[in-house]
Amino acid sequence: MQQDADKNNSLGHTESGHSVWVRISKQAGESGGRPDTNRDAGAMGPNRKVDVPVYDLSMVRGIWEVRVKKHRHRQKKEQERMEKSALARIDQQWQYRIYCKTLKTKELDQLHYYLERSTLTDVQPCRGRLEQKTEVQQQDESVQQEEEHPGQKSLVFQLEGDGWMDVPRELQWRTYLQEWHIRRTRIRQLPDFLALFTHLTVLEIPKNLLTELPPEIGKLSELRTLNVSYNRLSRVPAELGQCERLERLELAGNRGLRELPFELSSLKQLLHLDISENCFVSIPICALRMTSLQLLDLSNNHLTDLPQDMDRLEELVTLYVHKNNLSYLPLCLTNISTLKMIVVSGAELTCVPTKLCSDPELKFIRLYDNPSSQKSGKKEEEKKRKGKEKRRRWREQEEVKDSSEKEFMEAYIGTLKDRDTVPYSTTKVSISCLL
Repeated sequence: MQQDADKNNSLGHTESGHSVWVRISKQAGESGGRPDTNRDAGAMGPNRKVDVPVYDLSMVRGIWEVRVKKHRHRQKKEQERMEKSALARIDQQWQYRIYCKTLKTKELDQLHYYLERSTLTDVQPCRGRLEQKTEVQQQDESVQQEEEHPGQKSLVFQLEGDGWMDVPRELQWRTYLQEWHIRRTRIRQLPDFLALFTHLTVLEIPKNLLTELPPEIGKLSELRTLNVSYNRLSRVPAELGQCERLERLELAGNRGLRELPFELSSLKQLLHLDISENCFVSIPICALRMTSLQLLDLSNNHLTDLPQDMDRLEELVTLYVHKNNLSYLPLCLTNISTLKMIVVSGAELTCVPTKLCSDPELKFIRLYDNPSSQKSGKKEEEKKRKGKEKRRRWREQEEVKDSSEKEFMEAYIGTLKDRDTVPYSTTKVSISCLL
């Protein structure tokens, strides 16, 4: 019985799979030397036994991953509890009172009037103060807005004009807004009170001078659409992966954007991803894990090949990969049964799976540039490059990328979707007139 007990002890926790204990027995005389008399008497027995734990690293990793997941889940629950509590609203009210104390009587009256207006769409750009309108004008505007967008009264904020350098601070008291539309301004960063707008579903901020997105954007749990195209982003915060309800993400035409954080893999509801006109040399790993993706725009980057596991995107419908350095398309694209349209640049593409070209359900579009326009385009690019180098010596460039070419391509490809057949190739011809 004692031997059976020792045997069970030596096996340890083999059934649980967490660890294995091995008991090693060693005779005192096996060491080849005399035992040390200064050692403990218990270690001088004829059979000295040592317990050595042997762990399965994969099991240990799994345990810690579960613990980390539970910890993040508790943090998320606590954050939601704090957001729903009355403390945040009380703090906001006190901040509002403190802010009002710093204003003069005339400014305070303008602020109260500003907050009572039905919408902010009538704010005039390039003005330092908010101007009041007549009651007749207000009534006409409110009636027109109700007719155009019934049920959306006072939920949309619009701002446009190069006179705006910052988002108005007064906006922080209207946290019930559901949509922001800010475009063609000189705003370089989003306000610090953005995290207060927990009901925000649409954040359209294209063609500005934004250099970064704040980490607080991850607190917009209701966000469905995010458009940050044609800004100056060089990175995307990992906290954006917390917006798990996001369905549309547009990052086209940013300066120096080369990668996306792996944390965006949690955007399982994303349907539309546009990262065109950037500096990507490969498809971001997180994009291949967005399992619900239906449209992927990778055009006008520096891609040299596509990964062999593109068929991870089982619901992909439209793929734009034109204006890259692709010489072939992987065979795995034929495994995506939902794929209906592929747009490529036909000049450099030499190897295409036959099934992609012969499938009647798939529209395979090749785009070719006019040879004459290519030569003139190279000359123009050299002139522009020299001019830019001169301007950089004395001031920072504040120009926004032109999106007219992208809009033209989207309109043209949109017309092809309604056709039964598409041309084998398409050549774009540019015509300029001098008046």
